[in-house]
Amino acid sequence: MIRFEKQGHIGILTVSRPEALNALNSEALDGLLSTVQKIADDISVRALIVTGEGKAFVAGADIAEMKDLDADAGRGFGLRGQAALSAVEALPMPVIAAVNGYALGGGCELALCADIRIASEKARFGQPEVGLGITPGFGGTQRLPRVIGVSKAMDLILTGRTVKADEALAMGLVDRVVPPDELMPEALKLAGLIAANAPFAVRASKRAIRRFTDAGQTEGLLYEAEMFGECFATNGQKMAMEAFVNKAPKDEFIDE
Repeated sequence: MIRFEKQGHIGILTVSRPEALNALNSEALDGLLSTVQKIADDISVRALIVTGEGKAFVAGADIAEMKDLDADAGRGFGLRGQAALSAVEALPMPVIAAVNGYALGGGCELALCADIRIASEKARFGQPEVGLGITPGFGGTQRLPRVIGVSKAMDLILTGRTVKADEALAMGLVDRVVPPDELMPEALKLAGLIAANAPFAVRASKRAIRRFTDAGQTEGLLYEAEMFGECFATNGQKMAMEAFVNKAPKDEFIDE
C-alpha cells in the first residue's frame, strides 16, 4: 500500500491502493506511519516527494471502514490518521507533494502536510466531509486555514465543494500547476535543487519555519479529533455514509 524508493538523495513515497483511489484505511495509515518513521532516520534522504498511484493522489479516508464506527472508534480513527499525517509533516527533510489527481478529504489533508505542493492540471482538491456527516479528521481544520486563510478554508470545508487545480493555485493551496506528464519531472527537479544544498542548513531552515507555523496546532488537533469522534454518534453520519457506500441517494439532513 505504501511504496518507497530512492533516487540518489531524493526519496519518493507512493500511496498505492489504486483499486480504491488510494483511500486511506487503517492498514494504509499504519503503513504510512511506519514508512515515514524509517525515512525520518535516513540521513541520506535530503528531500522527499509524496504522490499517489493511478488517477488519484489520495481520494480520502476509507468510508467503507468508517461508516459503522461509534464515537469512541471514530475518535480513535481520527487520531490514527492525525498521527500518520503529522509524522509526514514532522519529517526533518523538505517534503514535496506531487498531486497527480484527486486529493479529497484525507488526501487534501496529506497534501497540506507537505512543505511545497505541485499539482497536475488534472488534480482536484476538497474537504467533502460535511456532506458525509463528519468534520475533517486528519488535520484539515487546523492546517487548511494556516495555508489559505480562515475565510477560504471556511468556504472549502463548510460547502464541501471540490476545486480544480487552477482555483487551488489562485487560493494558495498549491504552489504551481503543470501538465500531467510534467508533474514528476518538475517535482524531481525541485527536489534536486533542494538536495544540492547543505543538508544541515536545509533541515534547520525547515525547523525554524515550522516552529512559527505550528504554534497552537497541537491543541487544535486534539479538539478536531474530539469533534470528529462526536460526529459518529449522529444520525447524519450514519445516513450519509450508508448512502455513499451503497451508491444510493442521500436523504436530506435533519437537525440534530
